[in-house]
Amino acid sequence: MSVPVKFHEKLFTPLRDFFADSRAIGIILIACTILSLFFANYTSTSTNYTAFWLKEVHFGISFLHLPETNLLVINDILMTFFFFLVGMEIKRELTIGELASIKKSMLPVVAAFGGMVCPAIIFALFNGNTPYQKGWGIPMATDIAFSLGVLSLLGNKVPVQLKIFLAALAIIDDLGAVLTIAVFYSSDINFIYLSIAVVLVIIVVGINKLKINNLVFYFIPGALLWYCMFNSGVHATLAGVIMSFCMPLNQLAKVEHKLFHPVNFVIMPLFALANTAIVLPSSMGYVFQSTISFGIIAGLVIGKPLGIFSFSYLAVKFKIASAPSNSTWTQLLGIGMLGGIGFTMSIFTTSLSYSADALQVIGKVAVIAASVASGCIGFIYLYNYKSKSIIEPKAADISTEDGAASETFLGLEVPKNGLSVAAQQ
Repeated sequence: MSVPVKFHEKLFTPLRDFFADSRAIGIILIACTILSLFFANYTSTSTNYTAFWLKEVHFGISFLHLPETNLLVINDILMTFFFFLVGMEIKRELTIGELASIKKSMLPVVAAFGGMVCPAIIFALFNGNTPYQKGWGIPMATDIAFSLGVLSLLGNKVPVQLKIFLAALAIIDDLGAVLTIAVFYSSDINFIYLSIAVVLVIIVVGINKLKINNLVFYFIPGALLWYCMFNSGVHATLAGVIMSFCMPLNQLAKVEHKLFHPVNFVIMPLFALANTAIVLPSSMGYVFQSTISFGIIAGLVIGKPLGIFSFSYLAVKFKIASAPSNSTWTQLLGIGMLGGIGFTMSIFTTSLSYSADALQVIGKVAVIAASVASGCIGFIYLYNYKSKSIIEPKAADISTEDGAASETFLGLEVPKNGLSVAAQQ
């Protein structure tokens, strides 16, 4: 006699299965992007939808300078938790995982540098000695959320070592973009707040050195650090990266597990909705006739994979760095293609590069076109990849023990209880 399946089990079991799938976040991000672009450009919803993200937010604390719109709350506050979570994963890999050796950790640094230099040079080739040359920083960035989201759609077709490589590369790339904006595109850096932030970092590092594991002693100065970074003129999400590297190693898995679902299924979808609420021009012809769009599209679609792949190849050949385990150069090229998903940071740099609305529209549309093209090309390329010849002899995988409970954050294994096997040995 069969046991009848209850209605709520029929309803919620497929949902649980979907959210447990590593590809879920990529699917959700793409769906949110399509919906957001639709609402932003559909006549009946365009005005209200775009205005919603720019609506002022009041926290009731008038003496504090905090993000003032829904968009800024998501980008400056909520996304700090995303960078905090990704940063903790990178720290774990740097200390006990795939990036634990100096040579392995050097590869994403070198690759990120190449992925910033080549797109900037390509943009300059199209726009050097023109009124548009200030936009050289636009194609330098990789959108970590969207690139990892697309990569998650590939499931186990890409080895976890390359997913870690892309995450580390994107973090370093974002730090490079923040530094570029701070040095070349910002004129109002507040050095008082920046100095206080440096002091707070020293305090948190000291707390870590004293082996204090109570998380309250990290979160309180972490919140103050975020506030100082936000008011210093440097991108506030950098505080999330800094704090992630200051966390006690034996607390990483616990904190990652707590943040897993809120970041994956609340913060990132909100990020996608808010940052793709872009009104596209009714006529696209003039957009793709500008040297600005030539430089951005060529920089992201060609310059990114060229820089990431070539600098990685040279670094390995000259023994400056070691290649990721269980991977091939062909796969690494595909990762470089996904690095061309510039999106939000590139759009932000566009708004800083040009004051004229017409030029901003050209830049933003070019970034969207290039990011979509890079994502599609990289996904199709890696999805159809079949070669089995790896770069170097297979190394032991860094993963959780067989049968151990784990979750997948953008394709990366996040253990529910304790650290990975490598950490326990």
